[in-house]
Amino acid sequence: MDVIEESSSSALPSSAPASSSSSSENDNNSNDIDNNISNDVIKSPFLRVSAPPQPTGGGGGGNEEGTTSTTTTTTTSKTSSSNTISNTRDPDALFSGGGISFFTGNRDGRFSYGYSSFKGKRSSMEDYYETRISEVDGQMVAFFGVFDGHGGSRAAEYLKNNLFKNLSEHPDFIKDTKSAIVEAFKQTDTDYLNDEKGQQRDAGSTASTAVLLGDRLLVANVGDSRVVACRSGSAVPLSIDHKPDRTDERERIEKAGGFILWAGTWRVGGVLAVSRAFGDKLLKPYVVADPEIQEEEIDGVEFLIIASDGLWNVVSNSDAVALVQGISDAEAASRKLVQEAYGRGSSDNITCVVVRFENLS
Repeated sequence: MDVIEESSSSALPSSAPASSSSSSENDNNSNDIDNNISNDVIKSPFLRVSAPPQPTGGGGGGNEEGTTSTTTTTTTSKTSSSNTISNTRDPDALFSGGGISFFTGNRDGRFSYGYSSFKGKRSSMEDYYETRISEVDGQMVAFFGVFDGHGGSRAAEYLKNNLFKNLSEHPDFIKDTKSAIVEAFKQTDTDYLNDEKGQQRDAGSTASTAVLLGDRLLVANVGDSRVVACRSGSAVPLSIDHKPDRTDERERIEKAGGFILWAGTWRVGGVLAVSRAFGDKLLKPYVVADPEIQEEEIDGVEFLIIASDGLWNVVSNSDAVALVQGISDAEAASRKLVQEAYGRGSSDNITCVVVRFENLS
């Protein structure tokens, strides 16, 4: 996430270059990251599984929750911190994992998911992600999300721990899912700001989420993390980045009494490079956490890519889909995307979640 921090003690690196490096440099960088992944594996079929280790000082750590006995899930996680698995890991290492779950009810088939998160060239890790499979009112629900923090990792961590919890506990989640998503997003933002008590007034986070509920796929986003689907081999964006130079976003900000300025890129108040986010108390009248929601039928969707802008700054939608298409394992696909973004010179944290749908009928 690119943000000018007025109170920051050190400046973050500039945005990642738009063009890729040479192929030899890409290969070398990809190999460097791949060497960070050991053969250490946690693998357990489960009904209830505890969270994989979190990175020191913030960052991505999966938290898969099992379902009832009608759904079988297998999870794996890999780090490179040592030859022995522990509860902490080197924050500089690439962290990845994944799982498989089967549809229930009238839907046959299964979906697999993989996640990968890497601090990259940043001095700290501010990305978090969440993968969760739960039962809500007797229905199997899968939640996937990527949260890209700025001004620290606190807001992104808060979203990981609370956003899907608030959504699944909403009384109208099943019968009016879209309204429940909007209300859960707003409530989580309010709760975070109240919890912080004004201590981190310039800290915030994006949220890019996908909710699988029966045959329905609902994508909700705030900020510039992104969700892209593959249909018939083509990239289909399921979210639109919230940028200050979007005509509708600029009009909304100015109507609320705010302004945007050019400071290397268009920024709200000359500070923040996204027009919607959780947190950011100082900009809250203009930078809102109201999600845009898109609903899709899962029929015909081959896979989803949910990622922070550390990927999308240097890898186009179509390139990302092409990279994933030839990789059947969702975790391996997520690692490949991270490696590719790093190899192309991404200067941001990079976090990707890939969800594959298989044998749907």
